[in-house]
Amino acid sequence: MTSPSTPPDDGPLVRAGTLLRRPRLWLMPTILTGLLALLLSLLYMGGVVNPQGDLRNLPIGLVNADRGAPLPGQQQNVGTQISRAITGDRKSVAAEWQTLTLAEAQDRLDSGKIFGALVIPADFTASVAALTTANATTRPTMTVLTNPGKGSLGSSLASQISTTAAHQASRAIGERLTAASTGAATTSTTRLLLVDPVDVVTRVGHPLGGHSGLGLSAFYYTLLLVLAGFLGANVINNAVDTSLGYADNEIGPWHTRLPTVPISRTQTLLLKMAMTAGITVLSVSLVMLACVVILGMDATHLPLLWIYSYCASLAVGLGVQAINAAFGGVGQLVSMFVFIVLGLPSSGATVPLEAVPAFYRFLSYFEPMRQLSDGVRAILYFDARGDAGLGRAWIMIALGTVLALLFGFAMTSYYDRKGLKRLTPQPA
Repeated sequence: MTSPSTPPDDGPLVRAGTLLRRPRLWLMPTILTGLLALLLSLLYMGGVVNPQGDLRNLPIGLVNADRGAPLPGQQQNVGTQISRAITGDRKSVAAEWQTLTLAEAQDRLDSGKIFGALVIPADFTASVAALTTANATTRPTMTVLTNPGKGSLGSSLASQISTTAAHQASRAIGERLTAASTGAATTSTTRLLLVDPVDVVTRVGHPLGGHSGLGLSAFYYTLLLVLAGFLGANVINNAVDTSLGYADNEIGPWHTRLPTVPISRTQTLLLKMAMTAGITVLSVSLVMLACVVILGMDATHLPLLWIYSYCASLAVGLGVQAINAAFGGVGQLVSMFVFIVLGLPSSGATVPLEAVPAFYRFLSYFEPMRQLSDGVRAILYFDARGDAGLGRAWIMIALGTVLALLFGFAMTSYYDRKGLKRLTPQPA
C-alpha cells in the first residue's frame, strides 16, 4: 500500500545524465548554434570592420565660387585649378565629387544627398595673390561643410576627405608661389606662410538639434520601430496559438493546454494580422511617447512621424506574421534574419553604404531597415522632404505590405487546399 506522502508511480523517470549521452540529442542544437554564431559574426563585423578600405564614391559637393582673375602667367584662376585637380584625380575612388554652386550644395546638404562639401570662396585667387606681397599676413581660406544628418561616421569620412584634398591643394599652391616669389616678397614671414598657405575651416553645413544623438537618433528610432513590429508580431503569434489550443501555455511550473478551436490556417493568419494592426497603434504611440515626450528627442512633423511610424512598424509586423504562417516554428528565426540580422549592417544608418562591402549594398536595395531608416531620417533631419528619402520609403512600405499579404495568404490558402491541418481539433 502506498503511503500518502509517496508520489504516485508514473514509471521510471529518465535522468538528464542519461540523455546527455545521446549524440542525436546534441547534433541539431550544436550545428544550429554554431552556424548562427558564425553567421552573426561575419555579417555584423563584415559591415563595420574596414569602412575606409571599403569606401567607394561617397558623394561630396565641390563649390568653386572663385571669381578672381588668373595670376600672371596663368590661364585659370586658382580656384578653377584646384577644382579641376580634385575632380581629375582618377586614383582616388573614395569620393564622388559633385561640382555645384553654393546654393545647390546647400540644397543637397539640406536633403541629405551629399555627406559634406568643400567650398572655395569668391576672393580666393585675390587672397593667394596677396601672399606674394611684402606685407602678407592673411592666409586664404577654404571651408569644409559637414552634414551630421547623414550620420556621424559618414559626415566624418566626408570631412576627412575634403580636408585632405584642401591641404594637398594648399601645399601645391605653396610650392608654386615659393618658386615664383622673389625680392622683397621673400621675407621670413612670407616664406613661412607659403609652406602651407591655405587655412582650412570646418563648420556644420546642415545643423541638427542637441537631442539628435549626433545624427544617430534616426537609426535608433528606426530600430525601435522594427523591434516593435518584430517582437509584437511574435508575441501575438504565440498568444493566438495558445488561446486557440495549438500551443502549450507554460508559466514557471504551471502548464495549461486549452481546447483546440477548429479554424483554418487562412482564418488564423487573418486574425493575427488584424490583431497586429490594432496593437501596433499602442506600441508605436508608446515609442513616440518615450522618445519625444519623456526623453526629449528632437522631432518635428509629429503627426507625419506618427503615421509613418505606424505604417513602418505595421509593415514589419505583417511580414513577420506571413513568414511565421509559411514556415511554422522556424518562422521566427527566418523573420529575425530578414528584419534584424541582415537589416542592421545594410541599413546605412551607422556606416554609410558607400563604406561597406558590395554584398551589403546589394542587400540595401530591398532590406526593410534601410528603407525605413531613410524615411525616418528625412522626417527628423531633412524637413520631411520627399527627395531626402521619404518618397522612396513610402513606396517601399506599401510594396512590403502588399508582398506580406500576398505571400502570407497564398501560403495559408495552399496549405488549406491541401488539407494540411495544424492539429486535429479537440473541442471541449
